[in-house]
Amino acid sequence: MAAVRALGACRLRAASAFAPRAAFHGSAPRPGARVALVGEPCGCQRSGPGHRRAAGSSPHLTPPPPPKGEPGAGGPSLRLEPGASWAPQASSGTASWRRGVLVHLSRGGAEVQTFAPDIPQMHVVDHTKGQPSESESRNVLTESARITRGKITDLARLSAANHDAAIFPGGFGAAKNLSTFAVDGKDCRVHEDVERVLKEFHKAGKPIGLCCIASVLAAKVLHGVEVTVGHEQEEGGRWPYAGTAEAIKALGAKHCVKEVTEAHVDKKNKVVTTPAFMCETELHHVHDGIGAMVKKVLELCAK
Repeated sequence: MAAVRALGACRLRAASAFAPRAAFHGSAPRPGARVALVGEPCGCQRSGPGHRRAAGSSPHLTPPPPPKGEPGAGGPSLRLEPGASWAPQASSGTASWRRGVLVHLSRGGAEVQTFAPDIPQMHVVDHTKGQPSESESRNVLTESARITRGKITDLARLSAANHDAAIFPGGFGAAKNLSTFAVDGKDCRVHEDVERVLKEFHKAGKPIGLCCIASVLAAKVLHGVEVTVGHEQEEGGRWPYAGTAEAIKALGAKHCVKEVTEAHVDKKNKVVTTPAFMCETELHHVHDGIGAMVKKVLELCAK
């Protein structure tokens, strides 16, 4: 009996030694960063390619060659010339890209609220023909609500005071609905609420993340900011929108060459960007780059 009591006491001491560790793992999780996800609903040719927001197929378009002397002359930028016909290289779905960003945010423990502007889409594309539909119109906020199953808020209500960071998933809608970059290039205008949000978060010293062509929004609004859209040469078609880098420089921003799997951090301005679908590559490389951007944004939130 004495031997049994001694064995029990030994096991009790051993269990007690691990008690603090068990209590640590059982503690309540630390509240996550509050992130505002700013986007628009549509994919290839219409608005924001959903696959930039999540894992999915490439939303690339084939733009017409830029006029001589334009920023895209060294490689096409994302410009929509009047009357131009756009040909999708692959199908696109907004919901999937949005989910991809959300997956990375979820893994990082972030609390996310999605926003979109209450404005008409620039145009609606009939994907059976690859051409804009002249008889149809859609609202950016309404379409975003459809994709997010109603969990969407008007961008006009977004305040930096209520969030720790803002992320713009990008997609061609950033160049068509959130700004006029698709038509006006370096002379573009940025939607007033998009400009307000960027300036509010910047002034508050809160991080901003942008994917793909959305980087031009920061380049236009935040003077001297550092961003990336990947490489500055087409390199045999791997970087088909390399000319966008020149437009970014023309806006007074600094372009930093990065790989598709990387994110660039402008530490001074707390702006994090990644090339995403500015590169013609396998999907998982794009997904990794988006993950790198999200990770850096969340790290800045913790500082």
